[in-house]
Amino acid sequence: MSLDDVKVHLVRIPMIVRFRRVTWREAVLLEGPAGWGEFSPFPDYPPATTSRWLASALESAVAARPVAVRSTIPVNVTVPAVPPDQAYQLVTESECRTAKVKIAEPGESRDMDLARVAAVRDALGPEGRLRVDVNAAWSVDEAADRINELDWFSLEYVEQPVATIDEMIELRHKVNVPIAADEVIRQAADPMEVVEREAADLLVLKVQPLGGVQRTLELAERSQMPVVISSALETSVGLAAGLRAAAALPELPYACGLATAVLLEGHVTIDPLLPVAGQIEVREAIPDPDLLDEWQADPETESRLLRRLRQAAEMLT
Repeated sequence: MSLDDVKVHLVRIPMIVRFRRVTWREAVLLEGPAGWGEFSPFPDYPPATTSRWLASALESAVAARPVAVRSTIPVNVTVPAVPPDQAYQLVTESECRTAKVKIAEPGESRDMDLARVAAVRDALGPEGRLRVDVNAAWSVDEAADRINELDWFSLEYVEQPVATIDEMIELRHKVNVPIAADEVIRQAADPMEVVEREAADLLVLKVQPLGGVQRTLELAERSQMPVVISSALETSVGLAAGLRAAAALPELPYACGLATAVLLEGHVTIDPLLPVAGQIEVREAIPDPDLLDEWQADPETESRLLRRLRQAAEMLT
């Protein structure tokens, strides 16, 4: 697989709300013989990391699809660090029965986190599933304190509350809420270390950061643990790869984090991959030429994206 096998399209789409300190989503879309792939690593990632994102994009553009065992995927609504009233509205409008709430954002207070989680629980009702994502912001002692406080809202799990595997192991002995691994999986030299050291109760797997659908499925099989397929804040092109991975898993005990297209102000396809009654249909996302033109990146962004694309490609050779 190489860039010689594909046609390149560059897009830049604004976010509805600031998410992960990102206000625009920039992506290189690859059009190949098997379909479309997406290369959209976050701006601060080095070539050694972005090469995996490119491997994933090339796989989607040129490789055969895995066999699907389901045609729809249950998904969670993702709630960014927004005020409680906006969080409530996002959940009710989504019609999802599971919500993932971003907390512990820089500059956000403990009271604001609690108010946001409370609003989401109110919107979901007592039967809805509620999970929180900390992005490794806490120390072990702080995590234990905060998780025990937040569990008043009946948490399904807490995603990446601390930064390291050692800290996750220590934390698991201090709380009763399941711990999900994200960053320590996708940023690890050996993703299986989390599994072998029993540092988590479940794994959050993201196709682009892991290097593609096939690698994601292989890791899920090797781990023999429950997994949640989640997005890396992609356009519908990237989300389609996540849906393919989720559709091919033998079991899918948790709703997946693949409903993030709702956080974009625009889409590259006429029929974007958006949730309907908490589900997304497993299908391809074919960009529309007019929408590619509408969201075409400006010259400065194009130059930067192409430079990152070349650097990632050099790491693959």
